Amino acid sequence: MADKLVTIAEYMDSMQAEMARQILEDFDIKAVIIGENAANTCLAPTVITAKLQVLENDADEARQILEDQEQGHEPEEYEVMDETNEADEPYDPKEEL
Repeated sequence: MADKLVTIAEYMDSMQAEMARQILEDFDIKAVIIGENAANTCLAPTVITAKLQVLENDADEARQILEDQEQGHEPEEYEVMDETNEADEPYDPKEEL
């Protein structure tokens, strides 16, 4: 049986919804935005929102990732690249020639 989609967040601005979707994609969580075009094309003041949806079994993790991003925290699974593996000597482009 296929897992169903659930709405984990709603945005008045489709750009914010897209940024949230991309954050989730960076953590290998597939997400879709429902209603993003309607929210952008209405000329009259409306209450149409762009809804961010993920598979139900990813919902809790996705909410936590977005909450961590809002608060400026890095989720535990986020790996910060360690530059100590690079050579301590400065880069010299002449060496490549």
